[in-house]
Amino acid sequence: MTKIAFLFPGQGSQKIGMGKDLFDQEAVSKAVFEEADNTLGFDLSSMIFEGDAEELTLTFNAQPALLTTSIAILKKFEESGIKADYAAGHSLGEYTALVAAGALSFKDAVYAVRKRGELMNEAVPAGEGAMAAILGLDKAALEEVTKEVTESGHLVELANLNCPGQIVISGTAKGVELASEKAKEKGAKRAIALEVSGPFHSALMKPAAEKFTDVLSKLDIADAKTPVISNVTANIVTSRDEIETKLIEQLYSPVRFEESVERLIDLGVTTFIEIGPGKVLSGLVKKVNRRLTTISVSDQETIEAAIQTLKGDS
Repeated sequence: MTKIAFLFPGQGSQKIGMGKDLFDQEAVSKAVFEEADNTLGFDLSSMIFEGDAEELTLTFNAQPALLTTSIAILKKFEESGIKADYAAGHSLGEYTALVAAGALSFKDAVYAVRKRGELMNEAVPAGEGAMAAILGLDKAALEEVTKEVTESGHLVELANLNCPGQIVISGTAKGVELASEKAKEKGAKRAIALEVSGPFHSALMKPAAEKFTDVLSKLDIADAKTPVISNVTANIVTSRDEIETKLIEQLYSPVRFEESVERLIDLGVTTFIEIGPGKVLSGLVKKVNRRLTTISVSDQETIEAAIQTLKGDS
């Protein structure tokens, strides 16, 4: 029997108009957007469907927007009876995975990620930090680069270990700029600035993590019904206490996505379904192992095609 993992994207995958067709056509999905609006006390749905792209990119908007859209898509899978054996997410996507796994209610999760975004922005206001994807340089060489730049007074660290040949760095805007230049000098093929508003998964996020502890302590976190792969360790987490601890550590720790995919392969997963806008995670999975089956679902058409395919395989 085919083992399935649901994957949920993080910041950078957001786009204006995502989920609009589901809102218009699917009652179960529309209810998700309406619950987000009611929980947050403002019209997040309008921002997602017809807002300003720059405003949507701000971390305290992008996080609840992506979570909401991905859960609206997930609801269609739940309606069809298709379940995952495992769940995982990239950074913010880990919260979506925890909702899918029954460890967090959607209401608690959308509240938490809005607060998470506000605290992250407060720790390092938009424009002062940055992230960049470095392509074609191995981990050891890039670690040398970030160490050298940090020692010069401009903090930069490895933030996302995405797949072979792709590692994201994070830190001060100047640190990321300098490290990007040095990485190319050492042989990196490209350095691509990311569409995010802060230096996520770096030590600059520790002040946010300290304050976020209070936010998580007020939530009703449960044991996960479906095993979730933690960004911080690339290991399975199911207990509520460990989930809470890892969510705090995740703010300033690297996202071990390549290792997470490898762990899921070891667990027998052969089909990875990316639930949310874009195809970023599907592309990363293929770079880890091209023989794996990946399916990206972001709208009514792709959801229906995926459900038909999966039911045919079962």
